[in-house]
Formats: sequence, C-alpha cells, structure tokens
Amino acid sequence: MSEVLKSLAPAYGGYSIARDGKVIFIRGAIPGELVEVEIVEKKRDYSVASVVSVVEPSEDRVEPGCPVFGICGGCQLQFISYGRQLAMKREILRDSLTRLGGIETEPGAAFSGSQWNYRHRAQFKVSRQGEIGFFRESTRDVVVFDECPLMIGEINDMLQKIKDTVPTGGLREIHIASGDSLTALLRGDAYNEEACRKIGEAGVSGVAFNDALAGGTGYVTLDVAGLKYSISPWTFFQAHWALNRNVVDFIVDSLQPIQGGRVLDLYAGAGNFSLPLAAHGAEVVAVEENPHAADDAARNLEVNGIKNCRIIRSSAERYKLNRKFDVIILDPPRPGLTSEVAKKVIDHGAPGIVYVSCNPSTLARDLKKMKDKYDVESVHQIDFFPNTFHIEAAAFLRIR
Repeated sequence: MSEVLKSLAPAYGGYSIARDGKVIFIRGAIPGELVEVEIVEKKRDYSVASVVSVVEPSEDRVEPGCPVFGICGGCQLQFISYGRQLAMKREILRDSLTRLGGIETEPGAAFSGSQWNYRHRAQFKVSRQGEIGFFRESTRDVVVFDECPLMIGEINDMLQKIKDTVPTGGLREIHIASGDSLTALLRGDAYNEEACRKIGEAGVSGVAFNDALAGGTGYVTLDVAGLKYSISPWTFFQAHWALNRNVVDFIVDSLQPIQGGRVLDLYAGAGNFSLPLAAHGAEVVAVEENPHAADDAARNLEVNGIKNCRIIRSSAERYKLNRKFDVIILDPPRPGLTSEVAKKVIDHGAPGIVYVSCNPSTLARDLKKMKDKYDVESVHQIDFFPNTFHIEAAAFLRIR
C-alpha cells in the first residue's frame, strides 16, 4: 500500500525524512519533494520507504549518469544535482554536530572536486559465475556494467581487459589502484596463477594475491604536496586523489608555522599527512597498525629523503603518549576513536588537534568528549565521495 508524503530534511545514509505519526526514512526523495512511497520496513520507532513516483519534483532532480544506478549499491545520490548534494551533506554534518555533539558551529565551505571519473581505486566483486561488478544494494548479487562513471579512465579500461582475458575461477574480489601505473590485488579461496599472469600481461605493474605479492613492483606512486607517495595493494588511500591533495595542502598550510614543531600522526597510513608536515620541518611521529602501510611509509620517507619522521608500527590504543606534542593529527576509521584513544588524547593536552573524519556521528561523539578541554575552531566539509551518502570533515581544535 502506498501513500503520498512530503520529504522534509536529509538524513545520513542517502535518506530523507518525512513524518506521518512517526519518522519515515525515504530512499529516493529530495527534501521539499512530494512523493508517493511504499513502506518496505517497519520498526517500532520508524519506518523505511522507497519512492514509487514523484508527485512534485525538486528543481534539483536530475537524470542519473549511470545506467545501473538504483540497482548497483555503490551510489545513492546520482539523481540529485551536485550542488544540492553538497548542501544536503552540509545540513547533515551541521545537524550531527549540534544534536549529537552539542557543538554549535557552521561548517566551512565544502572541499569538493570532480563529480565524475575521480576514483583512483576500486574494489570489484566477482560472482560464483565469474561475473565482475559491484554488489546490488543489501545483497551479495553482483551487478555487471560496462564501466563505472566514478572511476578514472585507466581503471575502467583495465576492468574491460580483465573481463576479456582473465579467468576468474575461485576469485571473490579484484582491487585495482591507479597512480603512475596500475596494481591489482586479487582475493580468492585458492591461488589462481593464470589470473595473476593474465592481469600482468594486461598491463598491471604489480599483482598481489591475498596477502602475497605475485609479481611486479607491488606499488603505485602518486604525488602529494610535491612528494612521491607510493602505496602497496593492501594500503588504504583516498580514492579522490585530486581532492585529497587539496585537503592535505589546506591542513598543512593551516598549521603553519610548523617548522620545529612536534606532530603526532595517529592512524598515519602511508604518510598522507606525515610526509608533507615533515617536509615543512616538523618533527613527526607516525603511528600506523597496518604493517603494509607502515612499510609504504618507510619507503616514502626514504625516497623523499625525509629524516625528521619516525614510524611506529602500533595501534593507536597501544601507543603510549610519553612525550609532548604540539599538534595531534587524528584520521580514524569509520567507527571513530575508541574510548581509550579519546581519553589518551584528551589527557595528553596537545595545544592543537586536527581530526579528519569519515563519519559525522562518530565525529560529533568524539568532539563532545573533547569540548570540556578544547574549543572547536572550525569544521570543514570534505566531499571525497560525490554521488554517495558518505560525508567527510576536518575539525580544528585548540586547547583552552
């Protein structure tokens, strides 16, 4: 049974909110639209609905740029103009900070870049039948497509070559990363020697299978702040690399003068922030749990001739803050800071903190813990994943 509702406000996860006695989360509506919906899930305090038809469309409703949008689970917002996407994400970020964190602040203008062909890495799924694509939303069914409009051309070209030449038996995932060359990480239940060989012949410079390098150099190199930044197949890096470079430059510039300052970079990865800060003269300690990322960081320090950065292979929880730092960089995964890490950072009392977040609710939760000791000087929205519901931000904190 369907009903007509007015969409009122955006909500995290690609939803908008309506009310009909209780809250209804609608997938496929833009705030302000009048839509006919069908309830697909009922909970005690709310319901979830999908749009059946649009009665009064928003002027920001556009034609999706992908033929499998709405089937593939990778994107949620392609039917919304990009400017409105940014405005909706800003509203969600502001609401999270206020409602969950008790922090009254207006996020700065969004850092944004290209809406299309921006991704330098991809994680394709492989079905039992050998088909390559992305999962259908909320299922393990693989949606097949010719190319993804979010990927850069080199990844789409390689995807087609793999489809044409590579036997996918036993494979579950194919990860492709692009920089000065391409690398591929294959994940599967049993080693597929022919797949590794064929991908190498297709033009990939490094191939890995599960946890072992199967051939080639094993990494790609990109540029950040004029430095060589290389990443192995097992190391996370921001897919929207052009925008990442802008964000790194902004954070480094905002911390000036940093020469001679002491910086702790928790969740340091391969040195995305550590390298540029050290290149500007800071004494940096980079803490990273992933051994592959730590190895990448060590190689990046050596290649760039950076001596004033020390890498510590440790989780943020196990790392002991035994020395004083002027700035702490936090770039945790989606769950945010554990209680242990949050307490450790607060007790340490560094004059400045930069918190880079990929989840507005955990950002708000963690900033709430810090606000008795720190002022939130500014929060900047970052759109690393256009056309999806993901929201990133960088918060600058100063001790009172």
